[in-house]
Amino acid sequence: MSDTPTLLMTDPAHFDVTYAINPWMAPGAWARDADAHRREARCAWQALQCAIAAAGASVVTAPGAPGLPDMVFPANAAVVLDGRALLARFRHPERRGEEPRFAEVFARLCERGLLDEVATLPEGSYQEGAGDCVWDATRGRFWAGVGPRSTPAGAAGVADFFGAEVTRLDLVSDRYYHLDVCLCPLSGGEVLYYPRAFSTAALARLRDAVPADQLIEATAEDAAAFCVNAVNLGRTIVMAQPTDRLRGVLEERGYRVTGVDLAPFLLSGGAAFCLTLRLDLRRA
Repeated sequence: MSDTPTLLMTDPAHFDVTYAINPWMAPGAWARDADAHRREARCAWQALQCAIAAAGASVVTAPGAPGLPDMVFPANAAVVLDGRALLARFRHPERRGEEPRFAEVFARLCERGLLDEVATLPEGSYQEGAGDCVWDATRGRFWAGVGPRSTPAGAAGVADFFGAEVTRLDLVSDRYYHLDVCLCPLSGGEVLYYPRAFSTAALARLRDAVPADQLIEATAEDAAAFCVNAVNLGRTIVMAQPTDRLRGVLEERGYRVTGVDLAPFLLSGGAAFCLTLRLDLRRA
């Protein structure tokens, strides 16, 4: 497999905000000028794709499907590690139609040699892909979000399938409904996180595993701007338009921060990480 980072993105042709399954989703605001929002979403998606390519990564594009607007967020489609993919099971009925569609996408990825194996979770558990199961390469573990969307059984299914350490982090706010909107491990070993999204026990687990000087706290402003929902490629971090404070903190640590205007996708509760899925992650 190539050393070039490879990310999956889903064509945004069918992206809309027509329902609300998280507090950020604003179908009313979207409907007031849906055509303009669709055009803006296409431009934002293309800008993100360009930023990722400029950071040295390759982008594979999958088709979306009518009536499944959130397919544009492939981070929720699966957990991927070592060429193996474990497909998501969605909690909300609005997203369950994505499951067979993404199964087809991942079958094609196998045919292209980008993946070796695709599996499904047992019935009766919910686990919403890399959105709720983030790989920390420095520590060789998954951080697994449990709460609004994914269940403890889903996290256990990830541990069983990959034979990897999975550390559960309970999420306590519907506003931070997936782990990827409130936690982002970085290539230098730091972890960017928004403390108020987590339970007391989750914060204790995180702080036990990550030295204090490697924990970077996001503010409420950072989190609400979806800056934590970022794509880290080497020393480059691609994110929704960062606050000046956060850009400065990250640049002081030697990162290059690329801000992208992802406003149309924020109306659905997603940003840079949600719009991508890393396909080439491997254990050291």
